[in-house]
Amino acid sequence: MVRSSRGAAAPGMWRREAGTVVRRAGVLPEPVVAPFVIVAGGQVPRVPTEWAPHSHRLHELVWVRGGTLTSRVEDRLFTVSEGHGLWMPAGVVHGGRATAGAEFRDAFFAPDRTPFAFAFGEPTAIEMTPLLESLLTHVARTDLDAAARARAESVVFDVIRPSERQFALQLPGDARIDAIAEALLDDPADCRSLEEWARSLGISDRTITRAFRHTTGLSFAQWRQMLRVHRALMLLSEGFDVMTVSETLGYAQPSSFIAAFRRVMGTTPGAFFDAADDGSGNVPNPVSRVQNS
Repeated sequence: MVRSSRGAAAPGMWRREAGTVVRRAGVLPEPVVAPFVIVAGGQVPRVPTEWAPHSHRLHELVWVRGGTLTSRVEDRLFTVSEGHGLWMPAGVVHGGRATAGAEFRDAFFAPDRTPFAFAFGEPTAIEMTPLLESLLTHVARTDLDAAARARAESVVFDVIRPSERQFALQLPGDARIDAIAEALLDDPADCRSLEEWARSLGISDRTITRAFRHTTGLSFAQWRQMLRVHRALMLLSEGFDVMTVSETLGYAQPSSFIAAFRRVMGTTPGAFFDAADDGSGNVPNPVSRVQNS
């Protein structure tokens, strides 16, 4: 059975797991001294950890190994799993959450010395290649001389690239249908039909359809499928097998879940997480052997 996630509701986010620690923004690194641009570090939260909405004066790139990171930015919910990171521009208000035991890594970039082409103007999913991760780990060392650090930083800017998929779920932000979004975030397995929701809310199913199309660009069914895949990324990253995940998300058969995952992500759950594993063996990836995929 899946671990219980019953805890306090967080509007526009997944329901908090029991034992979640809520923190304010972490302490920023000391001002980056010219000519250096990047300050990198990391931590391993022992319990599910949530960061209250905050912003930074520096650009931030965050990524995880062996878990999942979610971040809420206005009406968008980003889900970042292993092999990908999230670029957060300086000044953008965001909240975040990391699963217990995930290796949480971050790197801060001085805005005035970050090449414009890579100072993405909005939150952007980044492809965390083994080379990029290695470079940022290298930059985190404290024994680098100025020349070595400058060389490493220049290569970082040369290899950083957006991910092909941005892993962003657009939340409706429409009072007529927000109750549907909140209910599905709380319980993605909620299988109420469009007609059932219309009766429950006292509006027409056509109104719901138009509202979802207008605010998210998706039909109600497509949006719910997208939400379930985002939740699946979190559960699979925590080591749950495909059968358990499919049951948790309300699918009658694992094959139905795998087909839905493929429609959204372009590949099966097992293939998706295998692609994220660099095979180095340095950090165990609990989903590189996803079952029933």
